[in-house]
Amino acid sequence: MADQSKPRATPQDAPRATPQATPLEQYIRDKRAQKDLLLMTHIVLGYPSFDDSRRVVEDMVEAGVDLMELQIPFSEPMADGPVILKANAEALKAGATVEQSFELAEKLTAEFDIPFLFMTYYNILFCHGVEKFVKRCTDIGIQGCIVPDLPPSEGAEYLDAMHAANLSPVHIFTPNTTAPRMQTLDQNSAGFIYTVARKGVTGKDTEFSTDLADYLQTCREHTRLPLAVGFGVKSRGDIDFLRGKADIAVVGSETIRVLENEGVSAVKPFIESLTAA
Repeated sequence: MADQSKPRATPQDAPRATPQATPLEQYIRDKRAQKDLLLMTHIVLGYPSFDDSRRVVEDMVEAGVDLMELQIPFSEPMADGPVILKANAEALKAGATVEQSFELAEKLTAEFDIPFLFMTYYNILFCHGVEKFVKRCTDIGIQGCIVPDLPPSEGAEYLDAMHAANLSPVHIFTPNTTAPRMQTLDQNSAGFIYTVARKGVTGKDTEFSTDLADYLQTCREHTRLPLAVGFGVKSRGDIDFLRGKADIAVVGSETIRVLENEGVSAVKPFIESLTAA
């Protein structure tokens, strides 16, 4: 795995994002004109195997998923809870590599007509070469990236490359994010803002309540971009709660939990239970 002792990017003033809508943002807005809430799912590439990853993506697309995060396995996924952490560890134990992740992603973007994003951690980009990583994303049809441990103040090279390629660097709002910080993240984001529904890591329970609705309204007031809400979204009731409050519901840990406990064949019925009219 990548050497995590490598230095991070040099901090500097955060660059501003281009105001033009990226293809990902335009897709989301066009889809939102047809649907009151989109669904984004998350898989860890190579878990339980790359063949299984491909089957899961096919089933999710057939079940009505609108866009998808493809996580490149990493040994210390700091933003992820135990379910996704275990999936990362199992994928790496089975020999999953960054190169294999790119190869499968290229096949997926060619085969399925929804946007795919990479989710991973900065060390992967650093060891691969940031500009090279972004260029490969462009070449294989990846439309955006979520890199939760790379703040805008340390990500000028990444942001410049993403904006030059008209790709979407997605940043995260949390309940602890201040209004000035939201403004900075919004200025350096494209595609959408990923809104964390509660404090902590992925996979834990979230209380879908008036407090969450108020928080999402605050987020809405501090970004020009569509809002995606994740962390703890796991049922049809959670998704129904988000209608009118967000643009995208993100189901991550729960799909991987279903995959782990019930196998590949259980994923499609689970997604269909979330998307059925």
